[in-house]
Amino acid sequence: MNTIFDYGLADWEAWTKSKGVPKYRAAQIYSFCSKGVQDLDRMQNLPLDLRKAIREDFVLPVLTLQQEFRSENDGTRKFVFRLHDGHIIETVAMWYKTGVSVCISSQSGCRMGCSFCASAAAGFGRNLTPGEMLGQITVVADLIGERIRSVVVMGIGEPFDNYDNLIAFLHMANAPEGLNLGARHITVSTCGLVPQMLEFMHVNLQVNLSVSLHAPDDRLRAELMPAARIYTLKELIDACRRYTEETGRRITFEYSLFSGVNDNPEQARALYSLLRGVHCHVNLIAANEFPGSAYHRSSSERVRSFQEILEKLGMNVTLRREMGSDIQAACGQLRRGIQERETI
Repeated sequence: MNTIFDYGLADWEAWTKSKGVPKYRAAQIYSFCSKGVQDLDRMQNLPLDLRKAIREDFVLPVLTLQQEFRSENDGTRKFVFRLHDGHIIETVAMWYKTGVSVCISSQSGCRMGCSFCASAAAGFGRNLTPGEMLGQITVVADLIGERIRSVVVMGIGEPFDNYDNLIAFLHMANAPEGLNLGARHITVSTCGLVPQMLEFMHVNLQVNLSVSLHAPDDRLRAELMPAARIYTLKELIDACRRYTEETGRRITFEYSLFSGVNDNPEQARALYSLLRGVHCHVNLIAANEFPGSAYHRSSSERVRSFQEILEKLGMNVTLRREMGSDIQAACGQLRRGIQERETI
């Protein structure tokens, strides 16, 4: 069965027609869904028999809040949701001067196996439906009582490993009659699945693309990110260059800094050489640590030195602001902990 968030307005119109219900009811139902309402008792303007029909035909609830954590440092809130079949995902709400940004998951778990990632260590569950991705935005907006201004698909999972559902989600989020979230306020992050990247540049949406790089050479990148054993850096950067040339949009390269692994001056210069000529922006990240990880974040001095080298070479580079460090806001950490406790 579909979830109530998997249906767009046209789908609800077809469903209400099949039930012999007036067309205007579809708009009422869709309005509730677009606001993250999944409790049918809150849909007071719908007749009881219609609410009963929805309950019979759709998965409810879509997302059940399992835990919530609030950062005392910056107000970041992390939501751990359980899906209807027991799988667990995480969603993070962050407050910026420009408004609230939500980081959503695209899968329960991840198949990419990155050695530094808590999501990989917890194993793979399944792909999320478009509605389960959309629901993270609308349900969180309902929980916090604020409009979401931007969305990053950077949570648990590799979005391009769930490509068709991702594209459907993007169109749903952008729909004027629904969430009406501007495409330029949505960012999709990938570890570098080249075929999907090339396909993505033909999607008629001005969505931002972010590529996780984390190393300036193939040997190290393959150690950190097994997907790099399939697509070399030359293949990846060639795809990125083609993407920027054909779309006119800039790519952001994410580079997490690990102490003694990828943070020395020679690697900074190698990164510049690798990306020279690509219309891009480099986002340096003070790497997240989690129990059992073999990697440790670089010192603030090493991070600053790495950034200064790139800036002096003329590269557009920023250091990502750390959010929610006191509540394990990096996606995957809490899901992993919950699953480990449940198997004991």
